[in-house]
Amino acid sequence: MKVLVIGAAGMVGRMLARHLLDSGKLGDSTVTDLTAFDVVPADLDAGSSAVRLSIREGDIADPATVDQLIGDRPDVIFHLAAVVSGEAEADFDKGYRINLDGTRLLFEAIRAQPDYHPRVVYTSSVAVFGAPFEDPITDTYITAPMTSYGTQKMIGELLLNDYSRRGIFDGIGLRLPTIVVRPGKPNKAASGFFSGIIREPLAGQEAILPVEDNVRHWVASPASALGFLLHAATMDLAPLGARRCLNMPGLSVTVGEMLAALEDVAGPQTTALVRREPDETIRGIVAGWPRDFDPARAMQHGFVADASFHDIIRAHIRDTGARPESG
Repeated sequence: MKVLVIGAAGMVGRMLARHLLDSGKLGDSTVTDLTAFDVVPADLDAGSSAVRLSIREGDIADPATVDQLIGDRPDVIFHLAAVVSGEAEADFDKGYRINLDGTRLLFEAIRAQPDYHPRVVYTSSVAVFGAPFEDPITDTYITAPMTSYGTQKMIGELLLNDYSRRGIFDGIGLRLPTIVVRPGKPNKAASGFFSGIIREPLAGQEAILPVEDNVRHWVASPASALGFLLHAATMDLAPLGARRCLNMPGLSVTVGEMLAALEDVAGPQTTALVRREPDETIRGIVAGWPRDFDPARAMQHGFVADASFHDIIRAHIRDTGARPESG
């Protein structure tokens, strides 16, 4: 089996590629070839893996680049590449070029290949929803985004549904919660502070909190995100019918609850490092995001997420080697 990961230099993409290299499997199938593509080279090494690794870099919105990627005819394509929320809002042209034009070029490159029908796993976002919200949001709630990023992702969902309906590929879209706790350095996502207020204090560093403690958000761990992708790549999609995009399960937590869990696990010296510094731009963006979901359809089809935010923090400590003084 040939696998293509688009967006392999990002946190989730790199985690996915590393898993495929280490396991050599995707479901019951053996992975023979893995192409890791991004705008910069992915930090990956095949090591002793039996999987043939090809690291490529380029522009997802360049037709020749995309045609070359699809010319290899990968069996499974994970499309994770995107300009993140805050950057897409700040740079209108860049957001539409990468998030929309790049996605359509990818889908069209698949369509141009004769007798080729791969599995496409597309990462969407809960940003496809806009206020006022149901509480919780159910699987039948209307998608009406209030940001450019959410609009770009929603259009991508519609394209995925249509190309799948016409048999061009077998696609599934995953509306991911905000992934917390992201390891490494902060990115330009407006949601980045949700990880920052946990990650930085655990490393003994100050973190900025730009919103109020009562802000509620929908989150899942990196391990859950990996599980979503692997399940989506191997599950039977026929029962989904024409509606190929699903709300992934997660946890609905307030910032205050996140900080309380951090203090429970790692002690008050960690939460003391969180400095409140309101940011009207981020507050405005976050105010347009959904807070809670009833992801019944995804759970019916075998998707599972974290049990508690305490578990998410402990997993981050275990995976990164952070050393809290208590808990």
